Amino acid sequence: MADQLDCALDLMRRLPPTQIEDNLAGLIDLVPDLTENLLSAVDQPLKIAHDRTAKRDYLLCDYNRDGDSYRSPWTNKYDPPLDDGAVPSAQLRNLEVQANEAFDIYRDLYFEGGVSSVYCWDLDGGFAAVILIKKTQDQSKKGQPMKGTWDSIHVVDVKESKKNAHYKLTSTVMLSIETQTEQTGNVVLSGSLTRQAESDAAVADLSSHVPNMGRLVEDMEIKLRNTLETIYFGKTKDIVNTELRLASGAAALRARQNMSKQIGSAMRQ
Repeated sequence: MADQLDCALDLMRRLPPTQIEDNLAGLIDLVPDLTENLLSAVDQPLKIAHDRTAKRDYLLCDYNRDGDSYRSPWTNKYDPPLDDGAVPSAQLRNLEVQANEAFDIYRDLYFEGGVSSVYCWDLDGGFAAVILIKKTQDQSKKGQPMKGTWDSIHVVDVKESKKNAHYKLTSTVMLSIETQTEQTGNVVLSGSLTRQAESDAAVADLSSHVPNMGRLVEDMEIKLRNTLETIYFGKTKDIVNTELRLASGAAALRARQNMSKQIGSAMRQ
């Protein structure tokens, strides 16, 4: 079972991130015994729902799901309604509200749009939280042939002591960009990264966790953006430039060969 799971996860890492949902569904059909393990281990693009009471959008994930219902971070209610759905304790719910307000500002400043959601749940000796951010941009409607999606999932495990807390962060970013022009045709650039970080910080009260988590997530997203820029954009640019040089070199060689043939033909005449 463990070997099958390792092989399945290794396969998912090599398949196009833009087709995660279809690939995951196909993989589950092949090995149904791994369904729960695959669903918990494979990050999927975030989906958006709308809270009609709060009149605000929120993001769906396994951390706010109970059965077929999802909990809104704005009203703490499940949709479809669920009487016995899991919710954080009253004290942790206050922290969740503060975190949603803080990361909503962070999202607006860094992404200038999109949707964010924060969900918390109680653990022995502390708590855990997930910070979700999704930004979708479609410039093709404005005459620019480009659209893309950014999904970031930050899971923070918090262990509390008297005056300090230990934070363990696991972050996953999924990026997809698509552009189409007459010169290049359809070009799709996509990928995902997962990184971890740990940190200790002073805690005066429960609300101190919000800025502590905020700094940790902000630093991680900056690192992930730089890595994505280097790996995906930088490497892609190098490959394209190399292909262009090879293409131009081949074209030049063909031109020289044609010129030699023409000169040779002229001399024979």
